[in-house]
Amino acid sequence: MEAERLVAVIRQALAQSRETPDIIAEAWQAQALAQAVGSRLAVSGPKGLRGEARALSEIGGRSSGALDHPAARAGIARAARLSEVSDPRAALTGLGALLGEVGIALVGVACETDEQSLYWQCMEAIDAADESTDRVRGMLRLLDERDREQREDLERGRERDGPHGVLHGPGPVTGIQ
Repeated sequence: MEAERLVAVIRQALAQSRETPDIIAEAWQAQALAQAVGSRLAVSGPKGLRGEARALSEIGGRSSGALDHPAARAGIARAARLSEVSDPRAALTGLGALLGEVGIALVGVACETDEQSLYWQCMEAIDAADESTDRVRGMLRLLDERDREQREDLERGRERDGPHGVLHGPGPVTGIQ
């Protein structure tokens, strides 16, 4: 399944979650997806993103273990169905929004619980979601920089070619005869 579709599925499931176990499950799913997207982009994404993508994968892997949930213990992640990241910018934009929503949902769980262990699990997962979001934003900035550089290169090429494109024919006259 394409990354953008998986992001949408998890966002919808998180939005529909009302009980703490369901919110925890979707937070875990989001971190597993961050790990999978990071891994995919680290291997086959744009070269300029690969270092940040590797870091995103590592954060997602560390943080998905922070939440104690049956899906996590069983290793049943929707992210396992990730088949491609066809549009890195769109996937990262959606993933960033999802991670922000996860953080907000986990703050709600942490505020409502009386269980110390659940509270601290939420705090760790909130930190991980925040760190993952920072990596996603960094990767989006790198994509923006790459696009800007490509536009500037294209503009420089147009300026060099002149207002009417590349002129073919005899070269410029260098002297008077």
